[in-house]
Amino acid sequence: MKTRRLFYEDVYIREFEAIVLSCEERQEGYYIILNETAFYPEGGGQPADKGTIEGEEVLDVQYVDGEICHIMKKPLKAGKQVVGRINWEWRFDLMQQHSGEHIVSGMIHEKYGYENVGFHMGEEVITIDLSGMLTEEQVAEIEQKVNDYIWMNQEVNIFYPDERQRKLIPYRSKKELTGEIRLVEFPGADLCACCGLHVTHASQIGLVKILSSKKFRDGVRMEMLSGKRALEYLSKSAEQNSQVAVRLSVKEKETKDAVQRLLDEVYNLKGELAAEKKKHFERIAASCVGKENVLLIEGDMEPVEVRKCTDAILDTCSGVAAFFAGNDKDGYKYAIGQREGDVRELVKQVNKELNGRGGGKPFFAQGSLKATRKQIEIFFEKKVNFQ
Repeated sequence: MKTRRLFYEDVYIREFEAIVLSCEERQEGYYIILNETAFYPEGGGQPADKGTIEGEEVLDVQYVDGEICHIMKKPLKAGKQVVGRINWEWRFDLMQQHSGEHIVSGMIHEKYGYENVGFHMGEEVITIDLSGMLTEEQVAEIEQKVNDYIWMNQEVNIFYPDERQRKLIPYRSKKELTGEIRLVEFPGADLCACCGLHVTHASQIGLVKILSSKKFRDGVRMEMLSGKRALEYLSKSAEQNSQVAVRLSVKEKETKDAVQRLLDEVYNLKGELAAEKKKHFERIAASCVGKENVLLIEGDMEPVEVRKCTDAILDTCSGVAAFFAGNDKDGYKYAIGQREGDVRELVKQVNKELNGRGGGKPFFAQGSLKATRKQIEIFFEKKVNFQ
């Protein structure tokens, strides 16, 4: 490798000088190789660094054919001395997320023997896929244990064991490794082969918050946040809870019970409303007793209510029931049916002449249309025996 990797020598480096070794134009931009760099290329589950070289944005940093390539919009002349600057906020955030993931995965592996079989460091949350199941109580216990460890401020140990030493070290790795191996150790919490960047002391992670743990394949998928992201999440959650408490006129610690009471009230009111609507449908249906084909137009209703009301009407009329609900401005929802009948031709005509769309089974169809009440009435006046 031509490029000296400054990010492994000093993870906190933010600015550096280097010489351009080569600049090659490709489809994605200019691939620039430096004699040394503090830009970390994507790898080990960690995205690439962001920043600038000579004031120009670095679009991406990747290993290409074994070399660290800085991808930029503009070229840099070979042999030129340049200054690179790392987007430190981005870098440190990823260091916090990655380090927090190590401790969580390591402690779960130590206690339950589960392997980390998937890891994604997104811009919003970190996801970890584990090979076994965890209960809510176990997740809460791990979270507490992880934060207790962080606050002890253990120093992180990074080293490159030789082949003989590796055989004696029980480190985590997703695959069999050969050649030079970089081990990252959070003493007492995790020892893992990893080429990513991490904090030098556990306390720099700040805190870890596990957001969820849901069944995924043969194990669980866990979402988590570390450091500043975790703090911002908890701050926003606290602010939202405070606003909910104000609106419900309760103390902030009482919002859960207050919301449950509100949900219970809503559930009961929905039940009462459904019962009243059912009575209303029955009254409409009762008005159709003894009639053959009926046309009824009501105010706004939901599609399911249109269906239920039409179904009730079909229990009382002996022919076709055509039921419309809505208004002239927004249009109408409709249901047309006939017990043991076939309304497909009628529905086809309704859709064609009243600017509608819909369909269903031969004996029952639903849809919507853009027409006025008067237009609907005129259409059915042409039909025989509609009352």
